[in-house]
Amino acid sequence: MASKKKRIIDLYITPTSFSFLFKKISGKKAEDYDFSGITDLRKLLSNERAKMLYVIKNQKPLSIYSLSKMLSRDFKAVTKDLKILERFGFVKLISERKGNRKTVRPEVEVSQLSINLNF
Repeated sequence: MASKKKRIIDLYITPTSFSFLFKKISGKKAEDYDFSGITDLRKLLSNERAKMLYVIKNQKPLSIYSLSKMLSRDFKAVTKDLKILERFGFVKLISERKGNRKTVRPEVEVSQLSINLNF
């Protein structure tokens, strides 16, 4: 298994506005994501998505379907949240073949998340 990555979120607060920069640290290269406000960070790390990350890390579901059953959530909603978390590097979706059936197994990609507030 590859080593887990660290994600750093720097939140810059000015008297007139909120803006922050999400930095994806992946060893050799860093990618930056701009958000329009603090509400975007809250949407990205919602309670449901945080719970999803916890379940993936601790219960290790074998597919998105089994994850949706563990969370008692709709398969489509879980898939949508996983795609968002994958886009920002929090999870990795691994395609596997079992006989004639293709499954996608989610795996947590982040070992540490740091949020820095800068005033």
